[in-house]
Amino acid sequence: MGRFFFFIPLVQMAAKKDSKLVKAGVSGYNKPKKTPSHPTKSHVVVAKKGSETKLIRFGQQGVSGAGKNPTSEKDKNRKKSYYARHNAQDSKPDKLSARYWSHKVKW
Repeated sequence: MGRFFFFIPLVQMAAKKDSKLVKAGVSGYNKPKKTPSHPTKSHVVVAKKGSETKLIRFGQQGVSGAGKNPTSEKDKNRKKSYYARHNAQDSKPDKLSARYWSHKVKW
């Protein structure tokens, strides 16, 4: 007579999503998302550093950054002015700051 193996399915507990992730509508930590319907801010991210999390909204609605490699003189000047206004000489901004995410995503 053949042997029968019965496997009892293990019920995996679904990982409970952080309420900040749900509120922001992002797929995970440190993943920025555009927010076209927000009245003032263009992006949102739930930043996580160690065990600390923070909901951060950043960027002016309707304004695009000059990009990583601006080609026109106008865009180069825009980027230079932006970095002068936002204390860009600090080479290590905190991951839980809007300045860090704005530099990373928009500029």
